[in-house]
Order: sequence, then C-alpha cells, then structure tokens
Amino acid sequence: MKKDLKDITVHIAKIMIDELKLEDVTPETFDPEIDLVDEVGIDSMDLATVALVLQDEYGIRIDEDDYISLTTLNRIAQYVQDKLPVS
Repeated sequence: MKKDLKDITVHIAKIMIDELKLEDVTPETFDPEIDLVDEVGIDSMDLATVALVLQDEYGIRIDEDDYISLTTLNRIAQYVQDKLPVS
C-alpha cells in the first residue's frame, strides 16, 4: 500500500529542516508550496544532500536530471510517492 502523501510531505519537511538546519519552521508549518530555491535559498548541493537521505529513507533512486523539477516540498513528496513500490 502506498504511503499517504501528507505523511510523506511532513516526513520530508522534517528531513529538510534537520539536514539543512532550517530555523523558525516546523514540519507542520513548512509551506509545501514555497519555492525552495528562490524563497528558501536551497542550492544544488543542499538538494543533493536531501536527495541522498530520501533515497536511503525510502529505498528509491532520485535521478540528478530530476533535481531541477523538485522545487517545492509538494513536488518532492509527489516524486517520492510515485517512486515508491506498490506493495
């Protein structure tokens, strides 16, 4: 059974906050539509770090070519959910 998208979104927000040392935000208050590059200032190295953690956490592969489209928390969560195996 696929994981719930909301659960994935909150979990990814927690990972991003922990990995990128984001302050003044919690997984519950992290705006899933905020542009991570333009508004949060996440660069390609930050995204690569988060991608590696997500690959380990979810047992999926994230192609580097896809990084450019992973610009919001919602997009990342949807991407992860789509990559999860159906059980």
